[in-house]
Amino acid sequence: MSLEVGQQAPNFELSNANPSFGETIMTFAKVKKENGTIIVFECNHCPYVVASISRMNAMADFCAHKNIGFAGINSNDPIVYENDSFEHMVKRAEKGMPYPYLHDETQEVAHAYDAKRTPEFFLFDAEDTLVYRGRMDDNPKNPQETTTSELMDAVNALLEGNEPAVQFTESIGCSVKWKV
Repeated sequence: MSLEVGQQAPNFELSNANPSFGETIMTFAKVKKENGTIIVFECNHCPYVVASISRMNAMADFCAHKNIGFAGINSNDPIVYENDSFEHMVKRAEKGMPYPYLHDETQEVAHAYDAKRTPEFFLFDAEDTLVYRGRMDDNPKNPQETTTSELMDAVNALLEGNEPAVQFTESIGCSVKWKV
């Protein structure tokens, strides 16, 4: 079942690999802030995520200043990709990550959100209603070649009290690595 614009955020309770931001166990309620919440499904190895790290960090910083919660969730099977294990998540967070980095070991959260790719962003309003789902922009591998900014446009619309003009885009990235 797909999580559609207009639906409520599925709750979760996940271990946090980034103790500098958030508690050891995080829920949606602990991530959310007064003006909304962004959940991004990501991982450590995907070249699309790796090329987007500085932009994701900048988005998380922007959100922190605008009272919007931000968290990353890694749902990849670490048996398929060892680099996506919780231990490797901790190592990545230690390099400087300004948001909670949550481990979806059972992949239940990825299924609840119907996450398909990394990175894939879900923007919720102050009432935890999904208002945007999809990519950050049209070129996650090369920030110099982006021509759109759908996620930032949606965040700005949310902050202005408007519905985003674009509420859904196909995310661009690696597929979530499902357990077999």
